[in-house]
Amino acid sequence: MRKIILLFFVLFSLTVFSQEEQYSIVVKDIETQLPIENATVVILKTKQILSSNKEGKVTFMLTGGSNVQVSETNYETLTVRWTSLNGDQKFIVYLKSNNNKLDEIVLSKQSPQKVLQKLVDNSSKKLASSYRLKVYVREFFMLDNKYSYYNDGLVNFQFSGNPSTTLLVEQNRSYGLLETDVSADLRGYDLNNIMKNYSDFKYFDPLLDPKAKKEYDFVIRGHAKNKDYYVMYITPLDKAKEAIDNFEIVYDPEKKLIIEFKIDVTPQNLDKMVEKTEVNSKNITRSFINVDYRLDGENYYLLGSNEEIAYNLILKDQVKKIQVRNSFTTTNFNKQNFTYNESDVFKEKSLFNKKNKILTNYWDISGFVATDEEKAIIASLDFKL
Repeated sequence: MRKIILLFFVLFSLTVFSQEEQYSIVVKDIETQLPIENATVVILKTKQILSSNKEGKVTFMLTGGSNVQVSETNYETLTVRWTSLNGDQKFIVYLKSNNNKLDEIVLSKQSPQKVLQKLVDNSSKKLASSYRLKVYVREFFMLDNKYSYYNDGLVNFQFSGNPSTTLLVEQNRSYGLLETDVSADLRGYDLNNIMKNYSDFKYFDPLLDPKAKKEYDFVIRGHAKNKDYYVMYITPLDKAKEAIDNFEIVYDPEKKLIIEFKIDVTPQNLDKMVEKTEVNSKNITRSFINVDYRLDGENYYLLGSNEEIAYNLILKDQVKKIQVRNSFTTTNFNKQNFTYNESDVFKEKSLFNKKNKILTNYWDISGFVATDEEKAIIASLDFKL
């Protein structure tokens, strides 16, 4: 009888400890108590990469325990021991600002353009190594100020030691319908093209042109909250004829690697643009890009991105207001190549017309948690189908 009881206890214990449980972490600033968006949370046991949303929240599934590493460019990196998290499935992690240096101007013997060229060359070369990324992709589409379409997917990018990539779609879903007269280029970003732009930094081509000095002002400063980084600020000159974008590039001056960059257009710069009136022309009303990279030992790869573009599309009898928000979130980095058949390769531009394929609730364990507002938007589009 004792043997039976003991066997039951062992089997029960194994079942309990092997169950996969869901945990939530909220990342906050220790001084302001405000949530930190886009903080990187790495589950050290599984190497899963998470990114906090606007509420500072990440959610993950885990069997057993694991220490957790939390980092963000403006804060000190923190490793949280599992014993602190264990037993509390909703845990708040507080990060301390790494405010060790004033944003003083950095003087260099080289011109900022040459510094940027070296950063682009070195970073793109480093990104061209052989590895694979599992990426959660999602996209919101607004038509005339109303959400009308949403898609997301869990995809795999295979890098083979050069800028070209192989794309495999693991899972995907789409909600909502678009009108047939909306321009085709708005039906999703070109996934391979956008990843290529993140890998070879095509966004910086206008800055590397010799004529850029007549259009932009270049200033390099020490990072205000991280002593290991510099920030290059590039803004259009008042006399600029074509430049409208503001650039902010965070980089490691020792390793010569780009850590993050932002590109946006201010309302003042938009006002300088001449409004187009021709049919099918587009007048931009908003443009924003934010791209982050992760340097983990010798590994360097895309961590995540957010892009947003809005414009007015001029038609014969009306003006359509169009807005698209797109994001990439890397959930796993691996140096091992995966095997696949040529028929498995995704050769379309976007997930727009791809039939839904849902194997797991990947949107809940992808490394990015939708806010309550975003969940409501998705649910409303799902209801329309």
